Amino acid sequence: MEQPAGGRRPRLVSSLAFGQRAWEVTLEWEPGLLSWRDPQPPRGRDGGNYFVPASEIIVVEETEIDEKQCSSGKWQKMGKPHAFTVYYMKRAQKHRWRCSEVTFSCVDEQLCNQWIQALKELLELQKSRPKQLLVYINPYGGKRQGKRIYEQKVAPLFSLASISTDVIITEHANHAKDNLLEVNIYKYDGIVCVGGDGMFSEVMHGLIGRIQKDSGIDQNNPKAPLVQCNIRIGIIPAGSTDCVCYATVGVTDPVTSALHIIVGDSQPLDVSSIHHNNTFLKYFVSLLGYGFYGDILKDSEKKRWMGTIRYDFSGFKTFLSHHYYEGTVSFLPAKQTLGSPRDKKKCRTGCYICRQSKQQPEEQQKNYGLEHNEDEGGEDWKVIKGKFLAINAVNMSCACPRSPKGLSPAAHLADGSIDLILVRKCSRFNFLRYLVRHTNQDDQFDFTFVEVYRVKKFQFTSKHLEDSVIDVKDVGKKRFGQFCRDHPACCCNLSNSIWNCDGETLDSSTIEVRVHCQLMKLFARGIEENSNDEAIYNQSTAEQLL
Repeated sequence: MEQPAGGRRPRLVSSLAFGQRAWEVTLEWEPGLLSWRDPQPPRGRDGGNYFVPASEIIVVEETEIDEKQCSSGKWQKMGKPHAFTVYYMKRAQKHRWRCSEVTFSCVDEQLCNQWIQALKELLELQKSRPKQLLVYINPYGGKRQGKRIYEQKVAPLFSLASISTDVIITEHANHAKDNLLEVNIYKYDGIVCVGGDGMFSEVMHGLIGRIQKDSGIDQNNPKAPLVQCNIRIGIIPAGSTDCVCYATVGVTDPVTSALHIIVGDSQPLDVSSIHHNNTFLKYFVSLLGYGFYGDILKDSEKKRWMGTIRYDFSGFKTFLSHHYYEGTVSFLPAKQTLGSPRDKKKCRTGCYICRQSKQQPEEQQKNYGLEHNEDEGGEDWKVIKGKFLAINAVNMSCACPRSPKGLSPAAHLADGSIDLILVRKCSRFNFLRYLVRHTNQDDQFDFTFVEVYRVKKFQFTSKHLEDSVIDVKDVGKKRFGQFCRDHPACCCNLSNSIWNCDGETLDSSTIEVRVHCQLMKLFARGIEENSNDEAIYNQSTAEQLL
């Protein structure tokens, strides 16, 4: 054991058997790093250096060496070895994580126990890890595999990590939401939902609603500053769509998501609220879409018997119909938010822009009461009237396997803003060009009929609901300041679309939307860069830690 200067805890260095060879194994207490290397690799082979941060070690256990191992190699002459196994998170391809293990052995029982004790003490310092979880399983979502996925892939990992769970299999719509309003949520370190985006939305609504209720916050007040939810939500993907999981982890893989939960990752997430006439309607974290995406959802809901292929069928049908909708969009630009929707700065693990936005929730609390003046008399509101094929508001990129970039590639998970995308009426061919760009590397906003804005709030009113008595131009000058008249409205009165709110239908032609910065937290860390190259990660991780 080496004694470092400065009173720091000494690092542990030993020669331990790994397989049939002796490896140099090192445990650095500060910053917490387990490493092992082959000091004398066989001729013609690289020795290899392996690094595992303490934050990514799952558990350490004493291991029994079987008789075959004891009777082979150099240990045959030295007596029965003592061993311990370290289970840790290992990166695989395409953002996947896997549970890997390494077993070290030595003849000295005291040395073996010293290593086990040291590693366990190091793991006890990982305070963000959950010990007790509340799990909701949707047995009907997706391909009806939620229960099997949890029992076969997730539960064994939770058991390995000594995480206790209370499991509830939902029996009807809003079962989880209603249960969260009654159960003692404060005894849990997190809530896990097994299902798709619909199941996540149900758990999210239940948790946020419970926190606001306990804090005395009226959710019907669109200007009320909501209280942050410090109880994290974990998503085990098992649904038809898993957009939230894909955009926050980079892959829809149950094992990867389970490991993020086990190591206690935390990713703040913006949540937007939707109101109508001072009445709360819904929250959303990914997509709020009117027009094209709303029509797809409306049609697909009638064809659930088709399974997941219904989205392709309804999408093609909606594209051919080419409906457009007339209305007024007003919004408050997010001037203090760093970045823009077209700067190509993607949100990744440790995102600088999201970190800089961390103070926004506190400022919203301080400024509560001043926002009325901002809304009523401010000069920053913008108003746009026109005919739209699609109106999309996104809190995140909305990336998915079919659209790796998403609807807004530079949208951020926790910067306190919404990317508002307006697709004006155009030809079918031009609209098809726009849709195709979601699947390639071209700029999907580089069209004259597409506009994108980064906003804090926005409102929408369909044409047929606008009061014909009031002069809209005068209202715009009085309330919103600058007025955009590039595309004046015509007199035609089209039928309404519906809103696609995180994959759930919302029928309201007049809404008010506001983003709440970092209102909740997930068991995630955002999408990692270079996760496909394990060697690069190991080297860079060691350099950063040391």
